[in-house]
Amino acid sequence: MNVQPSASEPAAAAAVAVPEVVPALDTAGPKDPGPERGPGPGRGAALVPIVLVVAGGLSVQFGSAVAALLMPKAGALGVVTLRLAAAALILLVVCRPKLRGHSRADWGTVVAFGVAMGGMNALFYQALDRIPLGIAVTLEVLGPLALSVFASRRLINVVWAGLALVGVVLLGGGGFDRLDPVGAAYALGAGAMWAAYIVFSARTGRRFPQADGLALAMVVAAVLSLPLGIWESGAKLTVPSTLALGAAVAVLSSVLPYTLELMALRRLPASTFAVMMSLEPAIAATAGFLILNQALSTTDALAIALVIGASMGAVRSQTGARKKRQKG
Repeated sequence: MNVQPSASEPAAAAAVAVPEVVPALDTAGPKDPGPERGPGPGRGAALVPIVLVVAGGLSVQFGSAVAALLMPKAGALGVVTLRLAAAALILLVVCRPKLRGHSRADWGTVVAFGVAMGGMNALFYQALDRIPLGIAVTLEVLGPLALSVFASRRLINVVWAGLALVGVVLLGGGGFDRLDPVGAAYALGAGAMWAAYIVFSARTGRRFPQADGLALAMVVAAVLSLPLGIWESGAKLTVPSTLALGAAVAVLSSVLPYTLELMALRRLPASTFAVMMSLEPAIAATAGFLILNQALSTTDALAIALVIGASMGAVRSQTGARKKRQKG
């Protein structure tokens, strides 16, 4: 994948855990406050975007936990279809994207974005059906981390990549059969699709205003997932209780966190946002424990901590390099 560092660094940094916010970076990301702007906001106001980010992360991972509860009724692919279809309908109503005035390249970008989104969701929910939520998110986050490391081309990021690799080895415990190798493979595949998502999300954000590109890509993802969901679950998708839970997953995992994080990005530097989002595996592990009774071993907790540390380190090194270039 040939990615220019100047284009992918902000996107990779701010999308370590929740990719839906990437299209907003080019239009909503705040500038770093300079000394000429005078005193900053009070402590209470400064905490507001942090609370929004944490709330968004909690919403995403508790939505994933609800999805895990729904899988026995609708299947993994059925849950993906319900989530994407409901989210697409909501975003179309809210965003009302314009269909005219876009070039063939614009549509190609948004279709690629939708394919990456659909693949990421399908693979992740297949993983969630087989391995604990916290571990699934930890393996998935390796995709954005790898993109961040490769795009920065800095030697220090080799250290962060090594730290993440140690975490992965610990999760495997000497062999991924302990986790269900198929589930682990699905999670890693979701991470690869997540990296592709970040690249095309950033490109879509530059080609479409506001969240129009996100809404259109969500439609593409929903259309692609629909045959798979019908094939796996059929009439089960029309059960009222299943539809209600699917809508709840869509709101918790897509619509609500996207709104909260978009609001946060208007007041919070993207680098700070990315560091906070690096905590996503820990939030996922907490949601898995509270809702799904998925307790982690000490080794698993240490492995997740190593991957979180690697993600934070990669983000901070990117920020430091960017500031040096700006000063130079």
